[in-house]
Amino acid sequence: MIQIILLSACHSVKNKDTLTGDTADTAFVDNLAICEDLTPVSCEDDLILDLGLQDSVSDGNVSTTNDGGDFLTYVDATAGGYQNSASNPWVYVKFTHQGAEKVEISDEDALQSANWDMSLKRFLIRLNGGSSGPSCVGSAVFFEQSYETLTEAPQGVSYVLDNYYTTDCSIINDSSGLPNSPQTAMSPWWEYPGCVATTGHPFIIQLANGELIKLVVEAYYAENQDECNSTGAMGSGSANFTMRWQYLDL
Repeated sequence: MIQIILLSACHSVKNKDTLTGDTADTAFVDNLAICEDLTPVSCEDDLILDLGLQDSVSDGNVSTTNDGGDFLTYVDATAGGYQNSASNPWVYVKFTHQGAEKVEISDEDALQSANWDMSLKRFLIRLNGGSSGPSCVGSAVFFEQSYETLTEAPQGVSYVLDNYYTTDCSIINDSSGLPNSPQTAMSPWWEYPGCVATTGHPFIIQLANGELIKLVVEAYYAENQDECNSTGAMGSGSANFTMRWQYLDL
């Protein structure tokens, strides 16, 4: 299953050489997009209140290591713990060819910035586009493939922007039943059989410069994620993400 939405504030590009400057063989892909301008977040005031956005920078760490051909990125999205998360900021991440890095930016400043791709707090993951930010970072989830078998973007795939507000700025919640838990494009990474279990569903994320990465969330807990996934028993060290990802050829 592939979710589809049109990308706003972007234009289509067919020629890989326009991105790389190469003069060798030309590679073509469908639906390659690059953001030209920032798009104001339509429900900004509601977003600030609903998701507890702060005028401060998170102290959560982001680090990346190499594992074969993959990057492993670790994100501390604990936000002061569950009870304090509403008054703590999100962690902002930018993907680069040297790995993912933390962007030192406040929640409110992030609403006017294209210099981040993903933001995390507790179990929520936002992408910089649509309801969540002014850029056009989107994703497609693949329910019937594994990270290992997803080696290229299928022909005609389109990418979902976060879109969790109605036209009157009422929040669209996910199916968890938790308050202020929006249905983001990345929501299928988890389920709740009594703990935050990883589904293993891989995503392709289209960055604002048109590049593609494939990504899977491997762990939410610092310890005992496998036990959570298999038995529903709570892990320890919640909101300590492990994400596996790599760039895909265009």
